[in-house]
Amino acid sequence: MTAATVRGNELHLPSGSTAADGFDTLITPSVAGWSYSSLRTFTLARGEERSIPTAGEEMFVVPLAGSGAVSLGSTTYELRGRSGVFAGPTDVAYLPVDAEVTVRGEGRFALTGARTDQQLPFRYAPAGDVPVELRGAGQASRQVRNFGTVGVFETASLIACEVITPNGNWSSYPAHKHDTAGPHESELEEIYYFEIAPSPHGTPGIGYHRTSTSEAGEIDVLVEVRDRDTVLVPFGWHGPCMAAPGHDMYNLNVMAGPGPERAWRITDHPEQAWVRETWADQSIDARLVGDAAERSSTRAGGQ
Repeated sequence: MTAATVRGNELHLPSGSTAADGFDTLITPSVAGWSYSSLRTFTLARGEERSIPTAGEEMFVVPLAGSGAVSLGSTTYELRGRSGVFAGPTDVAYLPVDAEVTVRGEGRFALTGARTDQQLPFRYAPAGDVPVELRGAGQASRQVRNFGTVGVFETASLIACEVITPNGNWSSYPAHKHDTAGPHESELEEIYYFEIAPSPHGTPGIGYHRTSTSEAGEIDVLVEVRDRDTVLVPFGWHGPCMAAPGHDMYNLNVMAGPGPERAWRITDHPEQAWVRETWADQSIDARLVGDAAERSSTRAGGQ
């Protein structure tokens, strides 16, 4: 995507707006107008199966709700999955490039992808091995599930993680960017896929996402996001993501870029970086403390 002025209606993709070819969400590099990152979601009824040709992309199969089996040749990995994205981390399967993979099961699944020409093996990562971080503090507290990040799972280019933001909190705050290659920052395209919990009364949930202009180009995104919406971040300062009171927020982040090194280095927005200093005197939101905290570390990361 070129570094011209980009408005929110070009980058906010409401639920169902990219459905095609049997996918509920289909965001390829050509759909996004960029070069590397992709996201697909699909639904399987009981007993259904789907063939996934990876072509020139490496992918993770991520159960969003439900469970299944992923097969490549004579190897099959059983994904226990979960009841939904707010239920905790999930096991995942890594799919290599130029493969024909079959997914069988019942539920909703995501395919996070990145273009690469590097061949890595078909692999499985159990949910129990997913590092869970509690980031920020106070109303900037959030939980990050690092199933596919640098140093956790080896890929050629693909970086992926999940973020839970309790209702009323902000994540991706301070705003940050990764659109300039260099020693302190990586150049990465990013996809935010959202699921928003309904209210206790069952009414639909809402949240908000912001992306603003950086040296890489003019961009202006301030959008209300609803369940299963997607936001593209080709460049720019992105954040905060705001979970409206009464509605917990989930986002699945997918990143990839042109650099020869797989790295996730960020720069904080200079007007918001001070926020990190306030966290030392605040507690992590108690709604995130418990079973997750036993498996977590605390880090002042970007998501």
